[in-house]
Amino acid sequence: MTRTLFAYSGAALAEIAGCFAFWAWLRLGRSVWWVVPGLVSLTLFAWLLTLVESEAAGRTYAAYGGIYIVASILWLWGIEGHRPDRWDVAGGTICLAGMAVILFGPRTA
Repeated sequence: MTRTLFAYSGAALAEIAGCFAFWAWLRLGRSVWWVVPGLVSLTLFAWLLTLVESEAAGRTYAAYGGIYIVASILWLWGIEGHRPDRWDVAGGTICLAGMAVILFGPRTA
């Protein structure tokens, strides 16, 4: 489980940072050179998801969605300086609960 949490946390940070590099280039007028570390970061994101302990890629990606949402809210707050409101917190909590059901729910053989 520790490996899964590490992989999801690292993947979320890498994906958000990689996507933000494109956002900075296309929406904030930064240099096109922002894309280079963005692509490296997105590659790291994809590799980290392969470390998740799950037999099915689709389940891994579905469960990752909850982590990504919460990480995006934390990015909103920590990097962009916008404090999450109660709806952000409630939505993130619901998504984490859904992620736990998808990833850790008992499976039949």
